[in-house]
Amino acid sequence: MKFKQYTLLVALTIGFVTASFSQHKSYRITNGFGVMGGITYFDIQTDNFITKQSNGFIGGMTATVDIPHKWYNISYGMQLSENHIEVSARPTAVSSLIENVEYKLFAAQVALIMHIKPIQDYFTIDVGPMLQYNGKLEFKDKNQEDYIVSNYDNLTTNDITNISQFNFNGAIGASAGIKQFKLKAQYIYGFTNILNKLNDRNLDTSGVNKSFKGNQSMLVFAAMFTF
Repeated sequence: MKFKQYTLLVALTIGFVTASFSQHKSYRITNGFGVMGGITYFDIQTDNFITKQSNGFIGGMTATVDIPHKWYNISYGMQLSENHIEVSARPTAVSSLIENVEYKLFAAQVALIMHIKPIQDYFTIDVGPMLQYNGKLEFKDKNQEDYIVSNYDNLTTNDITNISQFNFNGAIGASAGIKQFKLKAQYIYGFTNILNKLNDRNLDTSGVNKSFKGNQSMLVFAAMFTF
């Protein structure tokens, strides 16, 4: 008889504990859609050329997964940008006159970003990987196509336009504002050698005589509206 009472007591206890711990809170996960636009400051960090960063513009779309009970959100999206960069060069091989040749670079970037939430809905720290496809460097002034790149004897500004077009970047930044509108600051660094394709072209590197290596650097300041 006592054995049956103990069995019944154990069964009731297990049932109570199971019921108590099997009930989880339900959370509403919200998906959002955002559009953004802003300005960029682009440069290539390299020892091959003397460069100067210049400003461009950027726009894009983002899909956000808002997870209320987590310390982070996730977003994925695409950015399109027109960036400018200046490279020091001279009109002829024997000229002492130095000018800055300005290039344009169009790029499309696909990003997966984690948004760490120190202050829910108002401030996030944004970090994540980014894949980039970009075009070749394009001249703003085609009259500068045959300039000689500074420090080189015969390398022309047209020789260095065919840069690597697929690159892998890392992004870190911050967003601040309200849920529907935020101001964003982002730093994008290129982990891959954006000048690597130049090494396959057998270019005349006399004067410097070393392989091409450079990593892109981009600052983004933008505003984003979320729906």
